[in-house]
Amino acid sequence: MSHLSFPSDHPADSSSSHNGGQFYSSSFDANSSFQMNPLSSHPPRTPRTSVTASSHVYGASIYETKEEPQEREEEEELEEGTEQLKQAELRVRKEEVWREMFLTSNGRDKAFKLIQYSLRVYLLFHTSVATSRLLRRPTRPPWDKELVRRLTSTVDGFSFTRKCLLLFNWLTPLTAIMAQQSVPFSSERSTETSKRTMKPFLHTVLYAPPPVLLELVQAAADDIFTYSRLGLLGKRTGERAGRFSDWCWLLATLVGLVENGVERQMIDNLQHEVESRLYAESMTAATSKSKPASSKVDEKELSRLQKQNYWLQVTRAKLAMDLIFVSYDVFRIQRLREPIKAFTGLAAAVLSAGKLYDRHKTSLLKAVSLSI
Repeated sequence: MSHLSFPSDHPADSSSSHNGGQFYSSSFDANSSFQMNPLSSHPPRTPRTSVTASSHVYGASIYETKEEPQEREEEEELEEGTEQLKQAELRVRKEEVWREMFLTSNGRDKAFKLIQYSLRVYLLFHTSVATSRLLRRPTRPPWDKELVRRLTSTVDGFSFTRKCLLLFNWLTPLTAIMAQQSVPFSSERSTETSKRTMKPFLHTVLYAPPPVLLELVQAAADDIFTYSRLGLLGKRTGERAGRFSDWCWLLATLVGLVENGVERQMIDNLQHEVESRLYAESMTAATSKSKPASSKVDEKELSRLQKQNYWLQVTRAKLAMDLIFVSYDVFRIQRLREPIKAFTGLAAAVLSAGKLYDRHKTSLLKAVSLSI
């Protein structure tokens, strides 16, 4: 007869495996949320946590750690408290969201990118109009030349400023790699034992996820290019680093598109399952007052999945714009170079700024709804 293992069968100091293997962790909290027995013949209807909670939908890395229980409780309170959410939306202003964005270097980078590529698009139209006027006038007025010169200098200034804002971005993937250097042990193990089992740094780097390594080397190459612009390194070294960074950006964009396609397929499957259950429940001719609680849960789940699918589509469009943009630099395409790079850069700036704006707005709505 096969033996069924229960939580009490495992030692008290054993920790749950990250990749599975044990159904329950060693430290069981009686006050925690309800946990479904994995041996039960009736599994949960739909997973409460998002399958893309650690995806690129809102700009986070796919290898980030999972959200804490406190954050999940706040998200559920914000989703379930409809009246609180409406009151919070009335209190949160657009200016406050932009202020929170500008407090971060990523938010300032998106704002500067919007201004930079808006000016580039304006210069394209201005140059085309000036060229048509040259067919009628032999010379351009002095103020027109001065305006173009100033705007071109402004665009270059914003580009250089954004490069400086992105300095030391390699610390984020490096921290993720260093976090995998130590083998996880239970809290009862001694610190000396953990120190003796530390993996060598080179071993950790070689076994790190490829997207994290790609992000690390790309950020390092970007810093070398910026140092060259600052005059700390030679121009030839900066050009090589910039060329290498463009190739890393191209590969990272292709990886992002593949991950985005996988995530969208998972979301579509979950959404199809929820819609099938809702259709089956609607065929029972239940009224709104006698609607079972499971239908209300499925409706909220469907709304959440639709929102995730929307932002996944926005991310796919942004990655497509990045792919077109960087392809012109990597393969040195000259045909329609300036207009294509200007429009794709502006589109990518609008999409990425919209995602970041929604993320900061959601954080403010959580904070305000909890204070109501």
